[in-house]
Amino acid sequence: MGHPQARAARQPNHWRKIWIGSAGNMVEWFDWFVYASFATYFASSFFPDGNDTAKLMNTAGIFAVGFFMRPVGGWLLGRVGDRRGRKAALTLTVTLMSASAILIALAPTYATAGYGGVAVLLIARLLQGLSVGGEYAASATYLTEASAPGRRGFASSFQYVSMTAGQIAGLGLLILLQHTLSSDELHSWGWRIPFAVGALGAAVIFYLRRNMLETEVYEDAENAEDAHGGSGAERGERGTIRALLRHKREALLVVALTMGGTVAYYTYTTYLTKYLSNTAGLPKQTATLVSFFALLVFAALQPLAGALSDRIGRRPLLITFAVGSTFLTVPIMALLKHAGSFWPALGLSLLALLVVTGYTSINACVKAELFPTGVRALGVALPYALANALFGGTAEYVALWFKNSGMESGFSWYVAGCAAVSLVVYLTMRETRDIDLTRVGGGQERSGTADGAGTGGSSARDGVPAS
Repeated sequence: MGHPQARAARQPNHWRKIWIGSAGNMVEWFDWFVYASFATYFASSFFPDGNDTAKLMNTAGIFAVGFFMRPVGGWLLGRVGDRRGRKAALTLTVTLMSASAILIALAPTYATAGYGGVAVLLIARLLQGLSVGGEYAASATYLTEASAPGRRGFASSFQYVSMTAGQIAGLGLLILLQHTLSSDELHSWGWRIPFAVGALGAAVIFYLRRNMLETEVYEDAENAEDAHGGSGAERGERGTIRALLRHKREALLVVALTMGGTVAYYTYTTYLTKYLSNTAGLPKQTATLVSFFALLVFAALQPLAGALSDRIGRRPLLITFAVGSTFLTVPIMALLKHAGSFWPALGLSLLALLVVTGYTSINACVKAELFPTGVRALGVALPYALANALFGGTAEYVALWFKNSGMESGFSWYVAGCAAVSLVVYLTMRETRDIDLTRVGGGQERSGTADGAGTGGSSARDGVPAS
């Protein structure tokens, strides 16, 4: 396992690893976001004539089901990632997403099959939830483990580059179709186009991932078990809830550090367009363009911030995000309400996303760095999916609840409060930049942050100096 020539022979270019590890993430999130973006066009196809708001609510209900399936997907696919390898988990996630996109693209309408179309839509959304629930952890783990020593922050930042690129692609396709098809055509059949595109993209990614190499960290862990005569019982522990419970502190840490970040991310990405349109009074086309250009800059910021974290550590960026989000959310949202035109809205949106970058650029590697190899995928997947379902998935609903209650500013305080909770966690957690990803088995597996995560105790094996 340690022979230099053998290691070099199985080590592809790091850029290729980043590309394959993150490209599928883009397709996954494209499919995830286009459901919400095109819901207003296909809602009438699956429900009987009547109240348009009721149709949208029914469609939104099916959308919400996907969020609640994400913890299940995190558990199932995190288990696959730890027991069968990162490659196996990544291939399975894109297979599920491809199947869900095909189902939506071909789903029969209410006029053709009654509520049978709704059933197909529901099944597809369940598959999407399973897929996205596992994709985050699988790609976070793969990008972190596959990166060069001392470059984990930079490499893992491409997870949010690809996530944001998927959202940008969805918005771009929506803008294109709005300008090339009539409203009747979009409502009749045009809404199927993005799902067909997503299915085709998933097929390409499936081919790429079938030919990707497993990470060296995971292979070395398997080789270490073989060399030390690892028993079947020990192998059976990998990726299990029992193994994860040995790292309860780290699992709770993932939930807490995710809380503020995921609420802020969904506020300034998926909810921003609706806020600019419904509250700030900008035309829908202007609001969409603000989101589109803000996300372009946001995606470009991720690698820069990730590389910075490789030099100064993860905690400074996380703390900067939490302080900024805690104290700037309320004034930014208040100013956005009175932005009035494209440029002020874009400037304020970029300021908000610059703050959020402190979290999004490095959260993937921070979570992966908390866990040993045998439970890393599950350790990232399940706690993150639970936090995302509770806080990220509900962000828009909480915002609309405050608005309907006549207390819209209350949502800004809610976002700031979630960031404040995460700030306490960031201030008390230890640095993770120099943690040794190759620690495997027994007491080393149990060490985690309890033994001084980030103190660099065994980081020499990674070739990364202790901080």
